[in-house]
Amino acid sequence: MTPITDRQATLIINNVVRACNDITALNKTGYNFLYLAQGFIAHYDIYGFKTHYGDGTLANDILRNASPNMWQNFRPGERDYEYYQAKARVYRGICNALDQRPNG
Repeated sequence: MTPITDRQATLIINNVVRACNDITALNKTGYNFLYLAQGFIAHYDIYGFKTHYGDGTLANDILRNASPNMWQNFRPGERDYEYYQAKARVYRGICNALDQRPNG
């Protein structure tokens, strides 16, 4: 599996953080990252996901699911280690940005 590039990471982080304030801003890239993360389900499609999180709870669920999304069960040299570490780096970036919001 190909690790997420720095450019992709920035785009995902920015989109997901924006979607935490306005779920309609969530795009396919942000959705694909989130629904494949631990603690989230696809809700059939992006529209179902947006409907589910239209109540403003996305940021809370992201932060609550941070620990299992750090993929700490992979070790250097193991298959797909770099891929999962890149995913963890993106998830940490989202959490860090959410923690830095006013009242966040």
